Order: sequence, then structure tokens, then C-alpha cells
Amino acid sequence: MRKKIVAGNWKMNLLHSDAIRLFSEIENQQVSEDVIRIVFPPCIYISDLIKSAKNVLVGAQNFYPKENGAYTGEVSINQLKDIGVNHVLIGHSERRMFFNETNEFLKEKVDAAIHLGMHVIFCCGESLEVRDTNNHESFVINQLNSSLYHLTSDQLKLVTIAYEPIWAIGTGRTATSQQAEEMHSHIRKSVLERYGNESADSISILYGGSCNPSNAKELFSCSNVDGGLIGGASLKADDFFSISTAY
Repeated sequence: MRKKIVAGNWKMNLLHSDAIRLFSEIENQQVSEDVIRIVFPPCIYISDLIKSAKNVLVGAQNFYPKENGAYTGEVSINQLKDIGVNHVLIGHSERRMFFNETNEFLKEKVDAAIHLGMHVIFCCGESLEVRDTNNHESFVINQLNSSLYHLTSDQLKLVTIAYEPIWAIGTGRTATSQQAEEMHSHIRKSVLERYGNESADSISILYGGSCNPSNAKELFSCSNVDGGLIGGASLKADDFFSISTAY
């Protein structure tokens, strides 16, 4: 049975007191036990949030795929594991665009995380240009083939895929539930072709394109949408609660 997941990516937002307050509010929300909630705060707040976490998991937005070494300013996957982190984001469009993370580098990050038994939310998605040329399906599958599909079926059990249509974020264009379902179905079909029925039936695929309280219920009603990777709406406890109870 596929897991229902609502993950909040706080990105580079919130000061310390705001992060503590928001996390406390989310922790106190009454949500179905069937829904797994994860927040990905700025890394400097992770340790404090983990200490108080009971009902909500705390993950890391980023890491460098080496155990240690002369990588000034970076945080290793081992260091995250050491403080209790078990979930990481990999392949987010902002990491790809702003920090030039290639498919090959993302593969290194996937391998480093899986080696330590970490749970990975792997992001994929196409730009407006790719969508308009009708190459979106092959583009997304190439991202998965290049960085993820080298894993074994057992390793894939640690992976959740998040589809984020970049063209529907801040462009004035909105992805419909039908468009989300079409891509999620295509992604699941690719898992089926590569790994078989069991993996395709069990892997969770999240939607990450401006999911909010007004559209979450419609999106989550799609047969191949198993939850959401939430950006701005995860910074408001009430919004995050509405999305987490939209199933």
C-alpha cells in the first residue's frame, strides 16, 4: 500500500523563533495516522526541531555527497545522519537551476543517501520551454533514468518521487489535476517497466507544483497522486493542516 505523504519544504525562510513556533503548531495538529508529514527546514534549525519532534519527521533540504573532507561550507550526509536525520530532498528544481546540480551529481547524492539507509524524496520536472515543445514526458523520464533508476528494487523502497512542473510555479500558468495525473501515471509506468508491479504499486509519487489548500483535495483524489511536496503553503500551519487533511 502506497504511503500518503505531505512534505513541507521551508527553503531559505524563517528566523529561529519563527521556525520553532511553526513546527510546534504543526506538531500539535490532529492528522490521520495514515498521513506521513515531513518538514524540511533550513539546516541550521534541524537539530533543534528533531529534539522536539514527535508526530512530524524532520528532513534536510541539501547535503554534499562525501563523508568528510575539505569542502568548506558544506554539510555531509554522515553529519545529518549523526544528528538523527533520515529524510533528504534530492534533485529539487532550484538546486538544479541555481546551483547547477547535474543529473550525474544527483546520482552521487542518491547513492550517498541510500548507502546510509536514508529516505530520499527525489524531485523531477520540466521547464515551460520543455512543456511547450511537448517533450515533458521523455525529459522527466530521462532525469529518472540518469539519477535514480540504477538502484536495485530493494534500494528503491527508500525512494519517494516528487513531480514538480516548474512551468506552473510563478509563471501565471496552472497545472490541472489532469496534467498532474497524466505525468504521475507516466512516471509510475516507467517504474513498472524498469522494476515490475510490486515497485510500481508501492512507490509514492508526490505532486510539487504549487499545491495549496484550494487545490489539494482535487489533486490528491487522482489515482496516481500520493501526496504533495509543499512550498509556500508549508510556512503557514493552517494551510499545511488543510493540505494534510485533504485526502
